Amino acid sequence: MRVAIITESFPPDVNGVAGSVLRAADHLHARGHEPLVIAPAPAAGMRAVTGALPYPVVRVPSVPMPGYGRFRLGLPSRRIAAALTAHRPDVVHLASPFFLGGPGARAARELGLPTVAVYQTDVPAYAKLYPGFGWSAAAAWRWLRHIHNGADRTLAPSTASATALHSHGIERVWLWRRGVDAVRFDPAHRDADLRRALAPNGEVLVGYVGRLAVEKRVELLAPVARMPGVRVIIVGDGPAAAAIHKAVPEGNFLGVRKGDQLARIYASLDVFVTPGPFETFGQTVQEAQASGLPVVAPAAGGPIDLIDHGTTGFLVPPDDGDALTDAVATLVRDTELRQRMGLAARAVVAGRTWSAVGDELIGHYRAIQRSMTLGAA
Repeated sequence: MRVAIITESFPPDVNGVAGSVLRAADHLHARGHEPLVIAPAPAAGMRAVTGALPYPVVRVPSVPMPGYGRFRLGLPSRRIAAALTAHRPDVVHLASPFFLGGPGARAARELGLPTVAVYQTDVPAYAKLYPGFGWSAAAAWRWLRHIHNGADRTLAPSTASATALHSHGIERVWLWRRGVDAVRFDPAHRDADLRRALAPNGEVLVGYVGRLAVEKRVELLAPVARMPGVRVIIVGDGPAAAAIHKAVPEGNFLGVRKGDQLARIYASLDVFVTPGPFETFGQTVQEAQASGLPVVAPAAGGPIDLIDHGTTGFLVPPDDGDALTDAVATLVRDTELRQRMGLAARAVVAGRTWSAVGDELIGHYRAIQRSMTLGAA
């Protein structure tokens, strides 16, 4: 198949949308298909990865998102329709469509191309959290409803996301979860030298990996960082970095880490925490589980599907800092419990390969192609 992926974000950006699109395009190419990626141009000074990829990437003009300047918003451009016309795709994949996805969906519709819309970002929640966003939550849902109901199929990453989409009038929703690289993220990468550097007195290492942004609620780790015998490790960067440094002064901030270095950090932790209640899936939860860690997360969004409460970690009420701290404290006190939960977590995610998930995605493409063929007949 020839597939055009129109995405709101792509490397060098570091976020869930960019990462999953890269995985999808790589998988399509590996399976002998012909992907094309259409994405916002990166910020000045950020080197695009286009030249290193075995498929074309078309960049469209972009501007910084108000209140979150590191995230670029793709602008409507004639390049979208021109790229689709030149590539002649069998299907168009709209990745987390909102800004660039709107004109992308329109261009696909005008060309009579089938579309799959993949829901990944809780934009209505962002509308509440970022005053400069320019949209109300209600307006964001109206726009999402327009885009997704114009697509042939919507793919949701979790049961909570699918329920939210249905409740806001979005139709034709299927589940499509994410894979995890259980070879890269593996307990075998636990690094004794790294642990000595991060926990010189043998402290229990409690970690967070992800963007440092308002919606991630990383400041809820402040009481954990003050626990005796605990070191909080924070990996990532983002627009709220300065505020989070101030809120969690005892934290050890490592900045952005990738690849094998990130895998060693995960495996060298003892407990993983993701405090934010707006995760549509929770990829870092899977990476932590593959690394053999128990996970503490809010009982909201994607983590509900990923964490078996009491077996692979703990789900706590959203935005309840005391409950989150108590759950972490339970794991800090009980080495055997941490190990048992970590083993169970690793076993749960071992079969969730990106290859299997990529083949599921191709199955969705095939399904809408068949529907269009039957409709035409």
